[in-house]
Amino acid sequence: MLGAIIGDIAGSVYEWHNIRTKDFPFFRDDCFFTDDTVMTCAVADAVMNGGTREQFIDSMKQYGRMYPDAGYGGRFGTWIFSDDRAPYHSFGNGSAMRVSPCAWVMDCEFFNRTGEWPPNSRELAERATAVTHDHPEGIKGALATVDAIFLCRCSTHGTSADGDMAACKRRIKEHIERTYGYDLSRTLDEIRPGYRFNETCQETVPQAIVAFLESTDFEDAIRNAISLGGDSDTLAAITGSIAEAAYGIPDRMREQALVCLDEPLRSVLRRWEHFLTC
Repeated sequence: MLGAIIGDIAGSVYEWHNIRTKDFPFFRDDCFFTDDTVMTCAVADAVMNGGTREQFIDSMKQYGRMYPDAGYGGRFGTWIFSDDRAPYHSFGNGSAMRVSPCAWVMDCEFFNRTGEWPPNSRELAERATAVTHDHPEGIKGALATVDAIFLCRCSTHGTSADGDMAACKRRIKEHIERTYGYDLSRTLDEIRPGYRFNETCQETVPQAIVAFLESTDFEDAIRNAISLGGDSDTLAAITGSIAEAAYGIPDRMREQALVCLDEPLRSVLRRWEHFLTC
């Protein structure tokens, strides 16, 4: 999930000051974490505690109230600070930016051994999403993100696609288009001129996946996403979550990102890394 956090931090200063180039300072001194980071950590915390519907709700409300000024969307912010525990039919891109931890507990060994998706593999991600974003498009955006991360994990940590990143990307493109109906045929150069700020899954998740598909490494993927403009931190968080599974994260970027986090969020990351090795 650190890939999502790095994308969020790098994109934070460009959300309201869009750029249309890949040539920019990656970690500016004024970069900061936003709601994308906070909610990704909340989802990870809930997964570590069992991943029930109630745990996702409790964790999101707990972390949201710990960071009240992180930049939540209007309806989500109202939900955090209310006693309401019901979803509100959202199809916002927040469902996709926070869901990456769910992809890291899916069983790559089963997939690589059988060629089949693990039983009930998407249930956790759907549960984490539907506590707020229960609109079909909100769930679709989250599941497409999870599937892309999972296919990268299986390719780079097993025999899937023979470890060939180009083959992995072809598999992701074909799977996402076939399963979710997203059009991933347009290039970044075709998307960029007309792309505008948009907080829906429909106009964020496909673009974020294309940013990964055209990338050469982790940093390049995030630069691709930010260069589109739009909701820069969330685009980069989604792209970064996929790129982490494909390329790993350079040590220097990990260290720079940790400096931007406070101790409670760093603690979640430490516990998460220990959780994945157990």
